[in-house]
Amino acid sequence: MEKMMRVDIWSDVRCPFCYIGKRKFEAALDKFTHKDQVEISWHSFELDPDLKTQTDLNVYDYFVERKGVPREHAEKLHSQVTRTAADVGLKFNFDQAVIANSFNAHRLIQFAKTKGFGDKAEEALFRAYFTDGQNIDDNETLVQIGDSLGLESEKVNEMLSSGKYRQEVEQDELQAREIGINGVPFFIFNNQYAVSGAQPAEIFSGVLDKSFNAFEKENTSLTVTTGETCSTDVNCS
Repeated sequence: MEKMMRVDIWSDVRCPFCYIGKRKFEAALDKFTHKDQVEISWHSFELDPDLKTQTDLNVYDYFVERKGVPREHAEKLHSQVTRTAADVGLKFNFDQAVIANSFNAHRLIQFAKTKGFGDKAEEALFRAYFTDGQNIDDNETLVQIGDSLGLESEKVNEMLSSGKYRQEVEQDELQAREIGINGVPFFIFNNQYAVSGAQPAEIFSGVLDKSFNAFEKENTSLTVTTGETCSTDVNCS
């Protein structure tokens, strides 16, 4: 079996820059000569673990409530993010977004990872939240998303009605704290190079090259490159 270089990604499906960063990373990976030797592992990170799902609250009022800024400012910031997303081919519909806790969505991703569907689960949940205006804390919605991935509906229902994969989510978040991650997306290449934020594809390309060279030489010191992230105080910058 061919040896694989690992890329670990911490992300929250409520984080706009995580979705944008995913696209930018994918653009770099698609052009990477050794992409068939890259193994991607997604990790859970909750921007707001205490968030209560509020289907009657729109994203602008939520932002005003959390950040204490005028609504006009909130709408302007979200418009800027929408344009940034469009630049990488994503359609964000913040007017339809449902304020929802992401813990159960992370549990679904953890379940999907056991079947080799981690990346597909991330993509489906990003799209559900940012584009389709779905409630990612709704069991029926999560079962439908699981079904679209090839997961058995009965198994997803069983997972959601139990505590399964809670420990995996919490372990990812503990590992993030130990590393010092306080904003996402956060990428670690071959345990040597770290990239914080939705960096341009060119940055990811350069890090892929450097980390693959280190991978071949088994060098494991960590170097961090920073960029646009969403942090645990719901600050995206």
